[in-house]
Amino acid sequence: MNSSVSENLVRSAVDSTTKKITMVEAINLALDHAMKKDPDVVLLGEDIGINGGVFRATQGLRDKYGLKRVMDTPLAETLIAGISVGMAAQGLKPVAEIQFMGFIFPAMEQLMCHAARMRNRTRGRLTSPMVVRAPFGGGIHAPEHHSESTEALFAHIPGIRVVIPSSPVRAYGLLRSAINEPDPVLFLEPKRIYRAVKQEVSEKTALLPLDKCFTLKEGSDLTLISWGASVSETLQASKTLEQYGVSVEVIDVATIKPLDMETILTSVRKTGRCVIIHEACRSFGVGAEIAAQLASDALMDLKAPIERVTGYDTTMPYYRMEDHYLPQPDDIIKASLKTLAYH
Repeated sequence: MNSSVSENLVRSAVDSTTKKITMVEAINLALDHAMKKDPDVVLLGEDIGINGGVFRATQGLRDKYGLKRVMDTPLAETLIAGISVGMAAQGLKPVAEIQFMGFIFPAMEQLMCHAARMRNRTRGRLTSPMVVRAPFGGGIHAPEHHSESTEALFAHIPGIRVVIPSSPVRAYGLLRSAINEPDPVLFLEPKRIYRAVKQEVSEKTALLPLDKCFTLKEGSDLTLISWGASVSETLQASKTLEQYGVSVEVIDVATIKPLDMETILTSVRKTGRCVIIHEACRSFGVGAEIAAQLASDALMDLKAPIERVTGYDTTMPYYRMEDHYLPQPDDIIKASLKTLAYH
């Protein structure tokens, strides 16, 4: 790309005036502002420099900050994660991109055995201030290994935060906070909403706290809990349910590890009914963990069994079957009416 064109793109992206931008633009903005503020922040990944990444999340940043801070790597996820661990241990703040979450498995040994254990292994002498970004989830008609939602694998590992934004504002605020963290963060970006929604975001947009749920709507009859792209369908379903006279509370979990159960418990104790929505496989997932903790700590407050609306325990299908696999608003409404039928 012509350098002057890239500079214009970046200049436009970081305009200090607030304007409506997409999630992928908000991620670019967050990376730009973090790099401008802290010279220790560096980016690395496959094709993130010259091409700006598959989804153009890093477009223009190499021209602005140079190849020593925005580095293209070989097609080697183990290398990307391993180098990031080394950089982080020596004082840099690497933000690594895994091109698709379906390609993250070669990096798991470095992330789980080294990044996640660095603080414990060195008794606090070293930490791993690194972020691993990865587009994840279905809905873009992608081929095999491009549509997985395997967040529960990493949520199981002590020492790694797992953060999933659901809108441009939360993508910006959570990514800025993740880069400031002294310990590793897996930042999963729901790619089917990369360009689906626009919100007002600027350099003055507030950083958002990690480890906290966000209550998007308050209600008294039913709690809907979701994260990532499924928040969109959850909000759509809540509007329809309100037309039926149901007062719906909607919670965006946002950080699935560590899990903010206090916010979830407070909501469910108030409403007495709960539906959990996610597109990952049903079994052994984050939704199951939330349901288990609700059953343990809020059983006597429940007026109905907890419902889950999820993907299936199958490999993510090809694009013709994606809509059958992904939770739809009608599925959420059906599950909600089922739990509301209990008296």
